[in-house]
Amino acid sequence: MKKIILVAFTILLLLSSCAREFNQVYRTPDYHYKYEYAKECFANGKYQRATTILQEVITQLKGTTDAQESLYMLAMAEFCNRDYETASETFKRYVKTYPRGVYAEMASYYAGQSLYMCTPEARLDQTETVKAIAAFQDYLDLYPDAQMKEQAQSRLFALQDKLVEKELYSAQLYYNLGTYFGNCTEGGNNYEACIVTSENALKDYPYSSKREDFALLIMKSKYELAKQSVEEKRVERFQNAEDEAYGFINEYPDSKSRKLAEEYVNKCKKVTSTVVDE
Repeated sequence: MKKIILVAFTILLLLSSCAREFNQVYRTPDYHYKYEYAKECFANGKYQRATTILQEVITQLKGTTDAQESLYMLAMAEFCNRDYETASETFKRYVKTYPRGVYAEMASYYAGQSLYMCTPEARLDQTETVKAIAAFQDYLDLYPDAQMKEQAQSRLFALQDKLVEKELYSAQLYYNLGTYFGNCTEGGNNYEACIVTSENALKDYPYSSKREDFALLIMKSKYELAKQSVEEKRVERFQNAEDEAYGFINEYPDSKSRKLAEEYVNKCKKVTSTVVDE
């Protein structure tokens, strides 16, 4: 028990000593000394302390040989401290201030990487994802032979997949809402919204691995839309649904949903063939 108390007391003394040291450095007017202390903190993984000191001295270091390094180090300290939004802004600030600086290429990359770390799951608003894509694209445009080219491209693909997931989630939600009209305040219905969302996604992301999922939703929505149609639109919509089912079978002959597509074809034919016979 005495040993535990002694260890705890020793830790408290160390913490108190560190706090005193930090306060002394923070209060000193010698910004060169402050900067050296910030570099030591950064090297030892004390990123919050490094950030606090660097925020104090970067203005004073502007125009000196340490100006570029101090601003880039501040951004990296914020990044390592997981303050990603602030880090992204600081990296951008570096690129804007020193477009041909020593750290410009890496700052450009980390501006995107910081935003990448902020991106939410696919079901949530994807504003940050769009920003991250733009940042990585800027990086690749500025540095075609970039040091982090493969990593940036990999991040771009992952971010685009997240946007696709968002669109697929939205389309699926519209389909699931079906005949519920409480959310259709501006006319139309959920099946039409599902079709439009899915078709736009296929145009925007033609090489997505989710193409079949969108195509399936379009086919199912067109069939459901035909079923609830008013009489004057009934035949046309069943013909449209039949064409969509045929198109699905042709494009995805080995799909697990092929049987469903064939069922739709047969059901649609019962409506369209009756009209032809008449």
